[in-house]
Amino acid sequence: MKKEILDLNITKDFLAGIAGKHAPELAKIMVEKNKDLTDEEISKKLPLKITEIRTILNQLHYRGIACYNKAKTKRSGWYNYTWNIRTKRIAELLLEKKVEEQAKMEKKQEMEKNYEIFECANSCSQMVFEIAAEYQFKCPGCGNSLEATDNQKTLKDMRKKIVFMKNEMDELTKHC
Repeated sequence: MKKEILDLNITKDFLAGIAGKHAPELAKIMVEKNKDLTDEEISKKLPLKITEIRTILNQLHYRGIACYNKAKTKRSGWYNYTWNIRTKRIAELLLEKKVEEQAKMEKKQEMEKNYEIFECANSCSQMVFEIAAEYQFKCPGCGNSLEATDNQKTLKDMRKKIVFMKNEMDELTKHC
């Protein structure tokens, strides 16, 4: 069974990061209803004020995740907004983010493979041999000596993270 994108922890963290802790729940409510909802209808399902719901919706709208339809009511002349969530857009944004993270991780992995890395005992500095030599193997931050690191464990951890990222990207690609 294909796992819903809104059930993935990566999605919950992403939505909470851009629109607050209630954003994942709001998105899930809207997708489960399978129809456009007004902010008032959403407020019946969440213990939030209308203004808080509108704030979340607007933050999601800014990223292209929430979309609205605007219709003028004939009786009052006011505008009525109905909202929906684009799960495909969530998958696209997450995939972009993961591709960037993977590229950074692979670049860092190449650096670890090709250079001798020196690190401060307090972990405030990490640098390649040439730069460490310029600082006379003293940390520019705290003055402690810089020691060569055994990067085999770091490389192993990076390989695991890259495999994990690829698995996440495969899962996200199913939702695009």
